[in-house]
Amino acid sequence: MEAARLIKKAKRGDKEALLDLIMAEKNAYYRLALTYMNNPHDALDAMDEMIVRVYEKLDQLKKPESFYSWSKTILVNCCKSLLREKTRTLPLNEWTSNSEKSVNPIIQSEHQMEIQDLLARLSEEQREALSLKYLHDLELQTISEMTNTPLGTVKSRIFQGLKKLRTLTGGE
Repeated sequence: MEAARLIKKAKRGDKEALLDLIMAEKNAYYRLALTYMNNPHDALDAMDEMIVRVYEKLDQLKKPESFYSWSKTILVNCCKSLLREKTRTLPLNEWTSNSEKSVNPIIQSEHQMEIQDLLARLSEEQREALSLKYLHDLELQTISEMTNTPLGTVKSRIFQGLKKLRTLTGGE
């Protein structure tokens, strides 16, 4: 398998092999970062930070076949870290208005905007769990590992989030 060979090369310090691995899944990484950051520039910043951290911690990867879920976990942590920094440097009301004005590179239809409005009414944890499950099609166990949350809690957040969405949409 090509990925296994590239991971071995990357672990020996081959930066090109690491970039090849990341570029193979760049769209998935970008969508994941954009889900958290709500801004294309910040999403790219998070990806840059992820690449550096993956390079620095590659020797800690125990199972080469888990490279992509491991690196996506690092990306999620980078996004959360950047968001924490951002909230420290901007007043909350300014940050909210900036994120609402951010332009998504994909042209948003009214339907997408309605979905975003509904998701904004959920708790941050419910929104995160639902986004990872349904927008990124990740397995529950992967979400649990990525967010460092017990599997039962992830299931509960998804269930409660869907329940609240049904209530908000009148059962639709």
